[in-house]
Amino acid sequence: MATIVVLGASSGFGAAAARAFSRAGYDIVGVHLDRRSTQAQVDAVVADVEAAGRRARFFNVNAADDEARAGVMAALVAEFAAGDVTGLLHSLAFGTLAPFVGDRPVSRKQMEMTLDVMGSSLVYWAQDLVRAGLLGRGGRIWAMTSSGSHMVWPGYGPVSAAKAVLEAACRQLAVELGPRGITTNAILAGVTDTPALRKIPGSDVLVQKALARNPGGRLTTPDDVAGFLVLLAQPGAAWVNGNVIRVDGGEDISG
Repeated sequence: MATIVVLGASSGFGAAAARAFSRAGYDIVGVHLDRRSTQAQVDAVVADVEAAGRRARFFNVNAADDEARAGVMAALVAEFAAGDVTGLLHSLAFGTLAPFVGDRPVSRKQMEMTLDVMGSSLVYWAQDLVRAGLLGRGGRIWAMTSSGSHMVWPGYGPVSAAKAVLEAACRQLAVELGPRGITTNAILAGVTDTPALRKIPGSDVLVQKALARNPGGRLTTPDDVAGFLVLLAQPGAAWVNGNVIRVDGGEDISG
């Protein structure tokens, strides 16, 4: 049973990936955190996965909480066999946007939460899936990073640090899991109109700069990224490991 676990499955890159993978023949385990006001978008993703003829098993929990993760893992162990999980996508976009210094700087609690949710939580999910035998030889791990991992934008510091942590975690996992036949790569998307982008101070300026800079003359879309993830899940991509791969139409390298 080919199954993709998507952390952050209700919107943005996670939702697009869930839909694309289901169309490509994969079942979807989605982990998301949504209130009643946004439940409709979750229901729409589930409906699309099922319309593609695939199974949708979604959990409305905090993916960065240890007890919540343990609960999801217990359910997966009970329902899936060894090696059933083909891939793990980390697409969690919840953190604090604040400067490091000034009148209202980021607090220790906010900083540590952001680093945990958007960075180190990848490690704990990988640990559990591998330990349980659900993710085995031929498996793939992907994590959504951004140009903020190596560039500065006002108020983006905590998330920028988390993305740097995420990329470091991908490098380490790539080396440690490589002998098990599991690859790990970070995906660096171009500026994309998602709910997460709109929360960044000055996001409208980011959009305009990206449109002016991108050789393709448009923003990256979640579907651009989702389609590439499906390609990376294919057997022919088994030797792609430990990279930060740009999916941005050339945006990051343009002046």
